[in-house]
Amino acid sequence: MNQTNNSSKCRFCGHPLRFTFVDLGKSPLCQSVLGPGELNQMEPFYPLHVFVCGNCFLVQLEEYVSPEDIFTEYAYFSSYADTWLKHAKEYTRLMIERFNLGRESFVVEVASNDGYLLQYFVEEKVPVLGIEPAKNVAKVAVERGVPTLTEFFGLGLARHLRSKGSMADLITGNNVLAQVPDINDFVAGLKTLLKPGGVITIEFPHLMRLMEENQFDTIYHEHFSYFSFISTEKIFSAHGLTLFDVEELPSHGGSLRIYARHVENDSLLVSERARELHAREISAGFMNLETYAAFGEQVKETKRKLLDFLIEARRAGKTIAGYGAPGKGNTLLNYCGIRTDFLEYTVDRNPYKQGKFLPGTHIPIYPVEKIRETKPVYVLILPWNLKDEIMSQMAYIREWGGKFVIPIPEVEVVG
Repeated sequence: MNQTNNSSKCRFCGHPLRFTFVDLGKSPLCQSVLGPGELNQMEPFYPLHVFVCGNCFLVQLEEYVSPEDIFTEYAYFSSYADTWLKHAKEYTRLMIERFNLGRESFVVEVASNDGYLLQYFVEEKVPVLGIEPAKNVAKVAVERGVPTLTEFFGLGLARHLRSKGSMADLITGNNVLAQVPDINDFVAGLKTLLKPGGVITIEFPHLMRLMEENQFDTIYHEHFSYFSFISTEKIFSAHGLTLFDVEELPSHGGSLRIYARHVENDSLLVSERARELHAREISAGFMNLETYAAFGEQVKETKRKLLDFLIEARRAGKTIAGYGAPGKGNTLLNYCGIRTDFLEYTVDRNPYKQGKFLPGTHIPIYPVEKIRETKPVYVLILPWNLKDEIMSQMAYIREWGGKFVIPIPEVEVVG
């Protein structure tokens, strides 16, 4: 496996980071969409060089940009994905039933975004608190009736809330664990805020699926770490928390929902699902560096195949537009060098992004109606994890013979 002279250390165990997982070159911050007046200004690019710790096997990026720079003003609003709202509503129902939550309970969501999830607990009269650092996003949550603190979550905030008597029966966090540079401070905060009999659920993209499905585009600067079940067990265990259950979910190309409780709370037994996944990862080699070594070559081959398709299509005079302006799309486009010579524009349902430009590639972002106006031959789906929802919404492109292109894990054209 490739070793480097990198002087950085693992954010969990402090071991020197010597082994490359994948090197995607340099890229701008993935959610930093640009206004028209910013196109001729200097644009910062940062290395997307990912390492795997040889001691604890946590896959991670170095921290080049602080969370404050990324999340204080944020372009991602969860409520613009219908599939994600359905997922959140179903989660609420499951948690209320499984853990008997009601009017006397208290649910806290860290990185609560625009209230997309907690709104469903509010509907069921369960007291909640959202914690969301992005002011523009938290404002939307408050407007829809979700009490929200505009703060970064960590041990300090957890201690403050605990001192006020605000300990949680359920703490939830969806797609936030990867976005935490100080993982020890964050998990210690979860431990501190949790009632003795409480439960934590955290959802994050599963490293095993990322590797199996070649999902390299989920790597970007706001994701500091990439988790296997085994590495997550180690981190939570170090802070006195036991992972007692796990669900494998289809969201975001394949995610885990882990369930954690205090080590002392042996009323919640470790499930067969948790034992089985732990054993499966061991069998798949997630405790061996050699397992991680082949990923970089897989990524290069996917890049070659996507560029082959785009070059052939453009030479044949075919028009290509994009759908979506997600973080993963910006990694894909910048790594592959895809700009307006290949992709004329992209569209997005989020008004916050419309009229702006993708970072690095400067591809313009329009409202979704632009697709019907210009009738492109191909629509490249950048948030491929939502491909079924998008192809259903955009089925009308077949009226003019339009086709969808799904880039990950392999280039697939759907008529």
